[in-house]
Amino acid sequence: MISIHSVSRICASFVFAIMVMLLASCQTREEKQRPAVAKRDTTIKVENSFTKLFIDTTTLARFVKERSTNDSLVNKIQNFYNRRNYQFSWFFPDGMAEFVHTFVSLQNDYIYVSGDSSLYDPLLMANIDSLELRKRIIPTDPLVVNTELALTEHFFRYTQKAYSGDRSINIQELDWFIPRKKVNPAEFLDSLLKNKGENLASYEPVNTQYNLLKEQLKIYHPLVNEDWTALHSAKTLRLGDSSTTISGIKRRLALLKDLEQGDSTNIFDSTLLNGARSFQTRMGLKTSGEIGAAFLKELNVPVRERIRQMLINMERIRWVPAAPATDYILVNIPEFKLHMYEKGKLAFSMNAVVGSQVHSTVIFSGKLNQIVFSPYWNVPASILKNEILPGIKRNKNYLARHNMEWNGNSVRQKPGKSNSLGQVKFLFPNSYNIYLHDTPSKNLFAESQRAFSHGCIRLSEPKKLAEFLLRRDSTWTTSKITAAMNSGKEKYVRLRGSNEIPVFIGYFTAWVDHTGKLNFRKDIYGHDQKMAERLFASLE
Repeated sequence: MISIHSVSRICASFVFAIMVMLLASCQTREEKQRPAVAKRDTTIKVENSFTKLFIDTTTLARFVKERSTNDSLVNKIQNFYNRRNYQFSWFFPDGMAEFVHTFVSLQNDYIYVSGDSSLYDPLLMANIDSLELRKRIIPTDPLVVNTELALTEHFFRYTQKAYSGDRSINIQELDWFIPRKKVNPAEFLDSLLKNKGENLASYEPVNTQYNLLKEQLKIYHPLVNEDWTALHSAKTLRLGDSSTTISGIKRRLALLKDLEQGDSTNIFDSTLLNGARSFQTRMGLKTSGEIGAAFLKELNVPVRERIRQMLINMERIRWVPAAPATDYILVNIPEFKLHMYEKGKLAFSMNAVVGSQVHSTVIFSGKLNQIVFSPYWNVPASILKNEILPGIKRNKNYLARHNMEWNGNSVRQKPGKSNSLGQVKFLFPNSYNIYLHDTPSKNLFAESQRAFSHGCIRLSEPKKLAEFLLRRDSTWTTSKITAAMNSGKEKYVRLRGSNEIPVFIGYFTAWVDHTGKLNFRKDIYGHDQKMAERLFASLE
């Protein structure tokens, strides 16, 4: 279990682990990956410089040689100062820059919420403390120069770890095939300096969900010391009921911000009803307001387990880019929902059915570029072998009864309302043969747990999505879309250029929704469990 330490207790903490010697071939490969050394920008003079303070070139060369490990960090530090013509970043003639504290706060926040103290450098923090009150900075002072360079090096290390995630984790081993984002620490540091540490959210290289979850962790950490004894009820509790368990439920819902503090009675009143519905919404349960076994099971989940769940998802969020300011689709598998974003803002959401545990939906990204109205369903070879051929063997009229026909050596289902793909499908080319589609089995969307498909994603409102995607094409009116869906004749519509839509099939079991509420969902494929084995092993 991750232990959460206050910063003051970390001073005697970990030092950076020393890398084992790499094989010569690995060193060669790493050297090829290093960024090219930037030319020194000699146009920067004292009169047009940022701080009026400059570092001696030999001092920087010695620091890089002595302090930095044999990786791309060497060139990153050299490039950063070459582009600045060796001017200081963290100090001005009249003292240390205020944004030093911005960085220290970022680091301390990261340590607090993650429980990972490996980034803490007690010597650097002590040097910052000793220089904080100085009103005159001498650029040749060894303490000043070493602190300047150590801050830059430490900032680069922090950025890579805090915003790129644990590089030791192979994301494809965790069935995650969305490419890991690339972070440029120098760009981030340039922005920090330019903005003097202000308006951090506008340039911090992380998806907004990361900081939203980080704020929720600050709420959950103090709850670790609260009594979380399991609550039970022999019957389902409803409005008007009385039970000794109800006061405990109210107290816990108040701690979780689903209920206002102050009511400790044992009566199931309207306030508790609203609080129960709030909790059910956040957990993906049916929002009946009734408190039964499923409700209490989620309410009894230990706080430490919820903290871990948030940390696991924060790690995943570090892999993905900042939310695009364009149109895009996000399908969150554990949530069983599709979210359509327009210019970076949520336009609408709809229920979805995803792959079962046996036929899990793959986590990847693509670009939606085709809509197919009245589609054929080309039966996959596995379904043909395991389901269709046995059906034909039992009943020679099997194909006719299911509106199917032979298509060469394979079988396809003809267009129509009974077609397994419904009346429209949406294609984003990928090697997993996964797409979005309609379905005749509408009843499944009423279920709170919707992992039933063979891997593709069924949509509850496919026509709404088609109308949205074609909204800029005046020839595709609502009536024409309806006619195409009911024509019984397959028709492909190509989305071109800027009309192609990025699609992200993600797996997030903890997130903050557009109303500011913290949500949790079940780990339906066991991906959280796999992640925990890698993420927490070195911290226990």
